[in-house]
Amino acid sequence: MKQVIDFVKTNREKEKQPAESLGFGKYFTDHMFVMDYDETRGWHEPKVVPYQPLTLEPSSMVFHYGQAIFEGLKAYRTQDGKVQLFRPNKNIERLNFSCQRMSIPTLDEELVLDAIMQLITIEKDWVPDGEGTSLYIRPFIIATEPYLGVRSSKRYKFLIILSPVGSYYGGDQLKPVKIYVEENYVRAAKGGVGHVKTSGNYAASLKAQEEAEALGYDQVLWLDAKENKYVEEVGSMNIFFKIKGEVVTPQLNGSILSGITRSSVLQLLEYWNVPVSERKISIEEVFDAYYRGELEEAFGAGTAAVISPVGELSWNNQKITFAQDRSDNIAKRLYESITNIQLGKEPDPFQWTLEVK
Repeated sequence: MKQVIDFVKTNREKEKQPAESLGFGKYFTDHMFVMDYDETRGWHEPKVVPYQPLTLEPSSMVFHYGQAIFEGLKAYRTQDGKVQLFRPNKNIERLNFSCQRMSIPTLDEELVLDAIMQLITIEKDWVPDGEGTSLYIRPFIIATEPYLGVRSSKRYKFLIILSPVGSYYGGDQLKPVKIYVEENYVRAAKGGVGHVKTSGNYAASLKAQEEAEALGYDQVLWLDAKENKYVEEVGSMNIFFKIKGEVVTPQLNGSILSGITRSSVLQLLEYWNVPVSERKISIEEVFDAYYRGELEEAFGAGTAAVISPVGELSWNNQKITFAQDRSDNIAKRLYESITNIQLGKEPDPFQWTLEVK
């Protein structure tokens, strides 16, 4: 039986910002979705309410033991004014995967999709239509039980908030990023939680990110925790290398996030009959390929920026740069194809999009 989602309308609508002022994650819409969990009732009382602060006890377990997970997806306004989502079911599946690893009760996936659809229907006017803009969707779960013993919480809160956004890096959508290969800090190890979207993963990455930015770099590329030699992922995206015509990306190994955009890139490359492989690749192999003239390009893939070409890669006091004007540039082709599908500008052969009625 379909669960009824209550709706409480705000009595004070916010002013919407022009597309060129949006940035990323700075502004939030008028409403949000909220649902609570306890052992007796399970997940209950789903509702859309005015966007507002949360009231939590200082002893809420999320503050002390870090039971918190989240997702990130987007809604897009098409040229004919429609609003559509990009592969929302994959994000919802991954949300439940994160729940299982972090000992959080799983959600009814149909209810989550219905909640996203209803919330965006209410907030349709917030979906921007400027170039490079979208409505970012952030579902998340936090542990709310007031208790200081070390165990899984018995109470949780699930929320969905929305934020109209521009380009993740600002300006040029395909501006090359500078990446620093991290050798001192470790993001995640096999058997840990690197393969789920839990908040602690991102907290653990901040120090390295700050140090990289101080050196003039945009992002950090993480290496494996055991041997400190195999490429894993960048802070906000999965990484790809094109070597002698073949696109290579690190295989999922229990410490790498299974990105939705990563999956989309792999499907598109196979659809185009571009050679592609998922395997272990060392940072040394990457640099050796560059010095042999075989490394043609590198790019990242993630929800926030979609596709980010790598302009510079720094490791072990060595720097390599990538030409961005090659006629066979795969990053640009991927970006244009994925964003055109998201915006309804070209056919969607994979049924990735879902219109919000």
